[in-house]
Amino acid sequence: MVLRSWEPERLAPRLHRLQLLGVRHVEIAWRPGQGWSDQCRQLIAAFPELLLGAASICTPAALVAALEAGFSYGVSPVLERQLLEQAAAADFTLVPGVMTPTEVNRARSWGCPIVKLFPAVTVGMGYWRRLADPLGAPMPFCIAAGGLHPHDVRPWLEAGVDAVALGASLPDSGPEAAGAAAAHPDSLEQLLADLAGQP
Repeated sequence: MVLRSWEPERLAPRLHRLQLLGVRHVEIAWRPGQGWSDQCRQLIAAFPELLLGAASICTPAALVAALEAGFSYGVSPVLERQLLEQAAAADFTLVPGVMTPTEVNRARSWGCPIVKLFPAVTVGMGYWRRLADPLGAPMPFCIAAGGLHPHDVRPWLEAGVDAVALGASLPDSGPEAAGAAAAHPDSLEQLLADLAGQP
């Protein structure tokens, strides 16, 4: 799930509710301005059970801010080699955004084990599986994101993606929210841990 606020500290009540629902992965969108890294660092300390990441990392400045905040990973809507190299040099997992077959193949050739299919709603549910045969194995771990709702989670997983990310469409409460957020959490957590060199 991606949360957006110019003042990340204001997200604390929502993070608390999401944690109670059993959500594990939450991304906080980067915003330019003073205080973003400090406020995010405080949230990371306050919610150790959540695997917090930085979202909307599109520039070197955004990546530096995410590193200063102490995030364990970041996600970008774009595929930029400079950002990937900068993240790798800092031992930081950055998940790039892809859409076209060329972008998927380029990300794979650059050694990206995880990609974000964005905006997923634009290409449709069966898109990722249709890419598999012409591109060949192995395909990266795919997180479908952008325009999806809780009721889309199971059909998209069955259609071939590995995980589904929800944004504003994920409600703060209710069993549907908890189920959507828990989709394939173990495989993603293990992959992130492997990339970070953790046991």
